Amino acid sequence: MGTEKAGNPASRSEPSGSKTRGEEVKITQPSYLWLYKKGELATRIEALWKKLERCDVCPHKCLVNRLKDEKGICKTGHKAKVSSFGPHFGEESPLVGSHGSGTIFFTHCNLYCIFCQNYDISHLGEGYLVDEERIAEMMLSLQNMGCHNINFVTPTHVIPQIVKALSYAIEKGLNVPLVYNSGGYDSVSTVELLDGIFDIYMPDFKYSDDKIAKRYCDAPDYSQVAKEAVKTMHQQVGDLILDERGIARRGLIIRHLVLPENLAGTYEVMKFIAEEISKNSYVNLMDQYRPCYKARDFPPLDKRITREEFVQAIKTAHSLGIKRLDGLRYLL
Repeated sequence: MGTEKAGNPASRSEPSGSKTRGEEVKITQPSYLWLYKKGELATRIEALWKKLERCDVCPHKCLVNRLKDEKGICKTGHKAKVSSFGPHFGEESPLVGSHGSGTIFFTHCNLYCIFCQNYDISHLGEGYLVDEERIAEMMLSLQNMGCHNINFVTPTHVIPQIVKALSYAIEKGLNVPLVYNSGGYDSVSTVELLDGIFDIYMPDFKYSDDKIAKRYCDAPDYSQVAKEAVKTMHQQVGDLILDERGIARRGLIIRHLVLPENLAGTYEVMKFIAEEISKNSYVNLMDQYRPCYKARDFPPLDKRITREEFVQAIKTAHSLGIKRLDGLRYLL
């Protein structure tokens, strides 16, 4: 990692680009505080809320009126639904630190992968309805527990509610970075409205082949949508910046779950990251795939990946110049 200084995004309109962690990191507060102070956050909330009238919050563009509690693919109407919240110590090391990442798990999803490990939340709808004030209380509670960030898990379909909740939380003292932890199937028009709100983006890049994406999550345009979304996220926040403790302050983290028999298209995903995002990208190659939910009915998803498959994924990333890999358990 380099030794460049990073400017304070809260003191100017432009994000810090691709600068990375050094001995001195001058990001003193999250960028959303700057948006709030100049009144821009209220404008973003209005624009995001408008999207719910004929919902095009995500790429599915169901066009239902969620303000009247109509529901599309995400099965979510006016109010968000939360399954749980609390400090999480199983996330990427720059998010966890010593006090954990403050996760809020939202119910339902806009992808519904057939092998989802959280299928009880995403497919079965486990959780309870919450208003924006309650989401704000969760954020503040996590901050008070000492969490280094607020990590919104599966936020894509409820981002208007999250951003509205943010305004309440700011008024009561929220001042830690926000993490946008999505499946990667995000609308560019929505992500553009999040510029300056999220300091850390953490999308999955699940599949490089749209035929695979259609088969396993009914998103036939997943690859191209994810590419454009990840590019937009990187343009806003740049490569991951860590403070002197190794805690993430700003930037992009990309997750990629290695699937059996290379169903995820790992080489193509790493090639895209190296050539169109940055070789300095912080990437989490994940080895924890196991057959869940309906995966056993879709061979070869009915088996775990092998050690050799995961090691090959690491070698692939390294061969393309991607060296910032999270928490590797295997030595090459």
